[in-house]
Amino acid sequence: MPEIEVKPEHVADPNTRRVGILVGVVGILLSVVTIASHRAHTDAVIHRTESNDQWTYYQAKKIRENTSEVAIDLLESLQPDAARIEAPIGKLKSARQHYAEDANRIKAEAEAKDRETEREERRALRFDIGEGLLELGLVLCSLYFMARKPFFPVFGVIASVAGALMGVWGFTL
Repeated sequence: MPEIEVKPEHVADPNTRRVGILVGVVGILLSVVTIASHRAHTDAVIHRTESNDQWTYYQAKKIRENTSEVAIDLLESLQPDAARIEAPIGKLKSARQHYAEDANRIKAEAEAKDRETEREERRALRFDIGEGLLELGLVLCSLYFMARKPFFPVFGVIASVAGALMGVWGFTL
């Protein structure tokens, strides 16, 4: 009885092993860029929250400053005796100045957090684009196993290189 020899299809195609390794490398790059993308998005949300907290604190200081200003105006307009209201007005003016200084410092911190948020959002966008291109490269390379057309890995490598470059660009920001 004759024996039937069954050989896997990839044995006859020497490119299968290379494309398989290529798919693995692209998958590793994809996982790195995906994790970086998620972390950049998380950092952007954290910075935005911190910025919002600072802007709320700034608003509270400005409200206190304005309240002190209104109190000074009321005291000056309702009390004709300047000597009697000198001490409370001095305290209110000191408090108003303190609130104004605090508000300016807090505003600078909030603006710095806004800039950090924008930076993280730019990084996240680079990572997202890199992730999409790496996913495209992975799919194109994988199509080689179904179609056995050599142009699939070529286009996959092009997309993967572009995705890796976008990921590197994200890390450099």
